Amino acid sequence: MQANETTGSALHFGDTATATPAERPLGRAIKRGMLNRCPACGTGRLFRAFLKPVENCAACGQDYTHQRADDLPPYLVITIVGHVVVGGYMATDLVWSLTTWQHLAIWTPIALVMSILMMQPVKGGVIGLQWAMKMHGFNDKPAETDAVVAPAYGDRTA
Repeated sequence: MQANETTGSALHFGDTATATPAERPLGRAIKRGMLNRCPACGTGRLFRAFLKPVENCAACGQDYTHQRADDLPPYLVITIVGHVVVGGYMATDLVWSLTTWQHLAIWTPIALVMSILMMQPVKGGVIGLQWAMKMHGFNDKPAETDAVVAPAYGDRTA
């Protein structure tokens, strides 16, 4: 037997030692998140309050304590609502000659209602995106709690 030959139990390039992880379709995960459902199983609730995600899914046990939606949902909502309101304002202004106060009376409530109604579904979609892309702790590997952190250059140890 030569040195470069392998036995049947050896791993070859591209092989994995573990079973193939469960598939995480991106579109399905985002859709489930936008419907206020767990992206993993689709049955458990995603939010316990208006914008507060649950700690764990009641149906499958998926952990949501480490999710970081942060500022992306508000940016997406601002972009969508801004395009709708500015487009509506410009179209209305072409058809009717309204004063500034009339435009404010029309478009300010529309912008506020749209923003409030869209915030939770968009945040759920972002959490679903993070779960599907295995971002921010949604990966298959267990968290390493015993990791030793080496001091950075210039750090002094006592």
